[in-house]
Amino acid sequence: MEDRIYSIFNRQPKKLFNYKQLAAELKITDTQGRNLIINCLQLLKRKEKIEEIERGKFSFKIPKGNTVEAILTILPAGKGAISPTDFGEEIIIPKKKINRALHGDTVSALVYRKNKELHAEILEVLKRGEREYVGVLEKHKDFGFVLCKKGSMYTDLFVSAENIKHYKEGEKVVAVFKDWPKNSDSPTGTIIKSLGQSGETNTEIHAILHDYGLPYDFPKAIESVAAQISTEISFAEIKKRKDFRKTLTFTIDPITAKDFDDALSFKQLETDVFEIGIHIADVSHYVQPNTALDEEAFNRATSVYLVDRVVPMLPEVLSNGLCSLRPQEEKYTFSAVFKMNSKGDVLDEWFGKTIINSDHRFSYEEVQHLLETQHTQVTDKVSLDGKAYEVPTSVFESIQHLDGIAKKLRSHRMKKGAISFDRVEVNFHLNEANHPEGVYFKTSKDAHKLIEEFMLLANRKVAEFIGKRKAPLPFVYRIHDDPDEEKLLKLKSTISQFGYQLEINPKNISGALNQLLLDCNGKKEQNLIDTMTLRCMSKAEYSTKNIGHYGLAFNHYSHFTSPIRRYPDVMVHRLLQHYLEGGTAVKEDLLEEACVHCSQREQLATKAERDSIKFMQVLYMEDKVGMVFDGVISGVTDRGMYVEINDNKCEGMIRIMDIKGDYYNFDERNLALVGERKKKVFQLGDAIKIKVKKANVIKRFLDFEPV
Repeated sequence: MEDRIYSIFNRQPKKLFNYKQLAAELKITDTQGRNLIINCLQLLKRKEKIEEIERGKFSFKIPKGNTVEAILTILPAGKGAISPTDFGEEIIIPKKKINRALHGDTVSALVYRKNKELHAEILEVLKRGEREYVGVLEKHKDFGFVLCKKGSMYTDLFVSAENIKHYKEGEKVVAVFKDWPKNSDSPTGTIIKSLGQSGETNTEIHAILHDYGLPYDFPKAIESVAAQISTEISFAEIKKRKDFRKTLTFTIDPITAKDFDDALSFKQLETDVFEIGIHIADVSHYVQPNTALDEEAFNRATSVYLVDRVVPMLPEVLSNGLCSLRPQEEKYTFSAVFKMNSKGDVLDEWFGKTIINSDHRFSYEEVQHLLETQHTQVTDKVSLDGKAYEVPTSVFESIQHLDGIAKKLRSHRMKKGAISFDRVEVNFHLNEANHPEGVYFKTSKDAHKLIEEFMLLANRKVAEFIGKRKAPLPFVYRIHDDPDEEKLLKLKSTISQFGYQLEINPKNISGALNQLLLDCNGKKEQNLIDTMTLRCMSKAEYSTKNIGHYGLAFNHYSHFTSPIRRYPDVMVHRLLQHYLEGGTAVKEDLLEEACVHCSQREQLATKAERDSIKFMQVLYMEDKVGMVFDGVISGVTDRGMYVEINDNKCEGMIRIMDIKGDYYNFDERNLALVGERKKKVFQLGDAIKIKVKKANVIKRFLDFEPV
């Protein structure tokens, strides 16, 4: 019991616990158990492993002069953060205690407790992180600066006169850290290349990729290796696989899709029994372990989807060619095949290597049209090639059956507590120069949900196949922890201002959140509440330690369905085949390392995707300076308020200095700005009319002023 209690303190060193809270954590309800906890607390206190901060409240004891080694993260506000392995939580470091350390550096830090809180300060940099910095070159007569203060970089780089000779003023350049002398305000750096003139679309997109250490092309050697892969579909390989070439099969993807990594097959076996196959491109057949191609795919770990381009995980010859399940082409696949009834019950399952020949390529719009009209005719307005055509009855009926089963699967998930986010996604109409000419919103309709449900089914069943064994084998899971309780309380407080309620009952948080999302659907504050609810959620990640997926309400979940664009799916394919062949357990620690790497790369890709959207929004608004729009206050800080424009979802800031007629104070509790004399209030969620004051494409921000 003593060890169990100490591990709780060790995992959460910032938190204070009394015996009742510990009993709840340990799921102890009897008096004898609680008395044991009280005795253990006194024992741990005498051993100086914990300390009594307040009467009856204890916390992890930090030894005096306790130094730790950790990797520094610089937060957007300029503060630092470390997560030492000895402590279960992140410790924030104020700017003045960062001591010239930079984002990604390995540092030695002193950790101590002051006023009940954990504090840290950096003592020295042990190893500089190998990073490239992107900034705008500012040239002076005898020196230059790379202006790169943004995000995780809080200082500019000084560069020598010799280094700036071959570069132009205002160019966006890439520089590396050289040194930071003790008597200098700024570190010195060396420019290694130019990305082009600041403000140009291609330059700015490459800058975004560089900011997050993401590549934008493949080394020639990798392209060459990929080009030499055999395209032959061999008889010997077909014999090893289950043959689905004569089974009705089709793909459903976006109109703009170039790679098709999943297909559905459908066959009616009995009156209410159907064979449904989820067929996934067999990337693991072509990308073998311990090859240059595999190493490149692992390092990338994910495709990156920016507004104007996709940076693929695999070279085009694989992603858009060999592995793409194009119609009327024989393709190797890895499949999850289920016998199901119209209620969505899985009666039988099979996993293994297959070969398919897709009969049709559908877009989401075409399938949505078929479902809405309940007719086999696809009009020229929605067809992929702009020509009207008739869908065969067998195909039309199979789509109807699949849609009905998908709706049942979705209903089962929602009843079990899955969270339903029907968020509006912003996209852009781009011209030939990739300049945004218009904004449109993507919404998820029945055709999207049909594919989503069968992909979720395959991912869940593959995870259950391995994870539900008496002795589960090491595997790659997609996990999602419970929501953050403090953020839920903040959400509850915020939404009460809009007249909404949120009952934070641990047994039914998902139900309460779904009701909230349903209640605000279509209202002006929907996007705001959706965003705040999303921020309550933990990050989904890859791990060998299965804790289930909260958001989907699955106890077992993995990623099996997108190996063209996600490396964890390639890992899952290899592991599944290995275990199907009777292979022994793989090394879990190596698998976990790969999971951590893939999670980190995915998070970087997500940040880059968001930055590309922000860039396109600013570029779109560049010629609209002086124009007036209706918006909603989407954020309030001590510096001003963020406003999201209703028509196009572009977000900008109204700085406090631009609100005329009064002096405004920030009311943190009510997330509002309040005028000192006139008491006028600008509050989160309020409707507001704004004028566009400035659109800075290079720094990617919009400035508004109230009308």
